[in-house]
Amino acid sequence: MRLLVTGGAGYIGSVVAGQLLEAGHEVTIFDNLSRGHRRAIPGGARFVEGDLLDAERTREVLHEGFEGVLHFAALSLVGESVEEPERYYRNNVLGTLELLEAMVEGGASRLVFSSTAAVYGEPRKVPIEEDDPPLPTNPYGGSKLAVDRMISFVARARGLAAVSLRYFNVAGASGRFGEDHRPETHLIPLVLRTALGEREYVEVYGTDYPTPDGTAIRDYIHVEDLAHAHLLALEAAREGEHRIYNLGNGEGFSVRQVIETAREVTEREIEAKEAPRRPGDPPVLVASSGKIRRELGWKPEKPELAAMISDAWEWMLSHPGGYGG
Repeated sequence: MRLLVTGGAGYIGSVVAGQLLEAGHEVTIFDNLSRGHRRAIPGGARFVEGDLLDAERTREVLHEGFEGVLHFAALSLVGESVEEPERYYRNNVLGTLELLEAMVEGGASRLVFSSTAAVYGEPRKVPIEEDDPPLPTNPYGGSKLAVDRMISFVARARGLAAVSLRYFNVAGASGRFGEDHRPETHLIPLVLRTALGEREYVEVYGTDYPTPDGTAIRDYIHVEDLAHAHLLALEAAREGEHRIYNLGNGEGFSVRQVIETAREVTEREIEAKEAPRRPGDPPVLVASSGKIRRELGWKPEKPELAAMISDAWEWMLSHPGGYGG
């Protein structure tokens, strides 16, 4: 298929684009490079620099004729979204609206959307399932839920074949593609940067949660497993339907487990300092992946925390300074 990957110069988008190319698809990446990296663009992919909020540019690209779109372009920092909610709704919701209108005009019939389990907010039960009520607690999750709902209406009205994938924490690396966010807010790269000596210590926010070791538990999934789910979703999309799937590892890992596993993998001292809980952080966030396993046959091939951290560590060692080093 001829495919457009928005945000394809970012962490997840670049890995997905690489897998699409390996599967024989023709890939064009559309990215404004505000948080992506030119060096993350896979060889063999065509690159078009642009912003979804530029309606004319977006329509110009979509009118070239694509069979499908994989949509990763979004702002995704929870804390930043609390400080700048208007910016998040403008970028994530209006940007997607421009994309959907351009898709309809250009005849692109399939969409896979990178959603988030943050739409569920603080869960009433775990693991979280797709029919649990969405109650986002921050503008980032709220903007993604607004997009999910918009996609549902457009799919029914315009015959779009759409799938949203909701996931929490993505980790690991894939070949030359790795995680390089500026600023970095994710736990595993922060822990590994501490192992590299780029940080003095890693903070553990809350040690009095009702969990086995007192620290918060989160769902982690290897970026290669996550990317494979997007390819399955692309094939499974059906005209006029909007399917929603959670992507989870089946179990969660605590903050202490992440730090201890990183110590074992890196064979380095990693200093950890206790800090107060962050407001709104629930004790456990784990997503059920039962539905996508049943319907699409997806299953994680690298569910072990050590494998995720090992791959991320190897990438960091081979990319000092990230993509800019």
